[in-house]
Amino acid sequence: MARGFKSSVRVVLGLTLFFCAAALLRAETSVAIDLQEQRAYLLENGRPILSSPISSGRYGHLTQGGSFKVIEKERNHYSSIYGKIVDGSGRTIVADADVDMKVPSGCRFVPAPMPYFMRFHGSDGMHAGYLPGYPASHGCVRMPDQYAVAFFNAVSVGTPVTVFGRTHVNRYYSGQTQPGFQRRPRYGPFMGRGYPPPPPPMWWR
Repeated sequence: MARGFKSSVRVVLGLTLFFCAAALLRAETSVAIDLQEQRAYLLENGRPILSSPISSGRYGHLTQGGSFKVIEKERNHYSSIYGKIVDGSGRTIVADADVDMKVPSGCRFVPAPMPYFMRFHGSDGMHAGYLPGYPASHGCVRMPDQYAVAFFNAVSVGTPVTVFGRTHVNRYYSGQTQPGFQRRPRYGPFMGRGYPPPPPPMWWR
C-alpha cells in the first residue's frame, strides 16, 4: 500500500511539473508603446512588469502607430541614415546630419549609435538613447540605457509590439523638461509596489 501511495505521489508531482512547464511556455512577452504618455511597457501575459520613459519621433518623423513584431535584434547597431559630421579632430560640426548632407573637406560622417536595437517597423526600433525631455527622434523609440538592456533581454524576434496614442502638441519642446522624460529612470504608472524595480544603472557594463 505504501508503494502504491509513493507511486501516486510521483505521478501527481510529475503532472504538476508538466503543467507548470506548459504554463511557462505559454507565457507571452509583449511590448506596448504609449506615444501620448511617452512610455513603453514590457508585458507578460498582458500584465505590465516594467515601465520606461521614452522619446519617440518628433514632428515630421512621428513614430507610426499600429501592431507590429520585433523583426531584428542587434546589440551594437548604427544608423544607416542619421548621425553627425565631425572634423579631423573629432569635434562635431553638424550634430543632426544625414547621409545625404555634403561633408566638408577634412570632415567625415559618423553614424549614430543605437545600442540594444530592437527593430519593429521599417527603420524604426527601440534602442538606448538620449531623452532630452520631448519627442526628438527620427521615428525610433529611445529609452534610458538600463531599460533598453532589460527590454532587449526580454524580447525575441517575433515579440508583439503595439504602438498607440498621439503625441500631444504640448509634449514638444517648451523650454522645460517634461515629467517622465528624465534621463534617470522614474517609476511610471505601472511601477511601484507589486512590480520589480528597474535594474541599477550600468549593471550591464
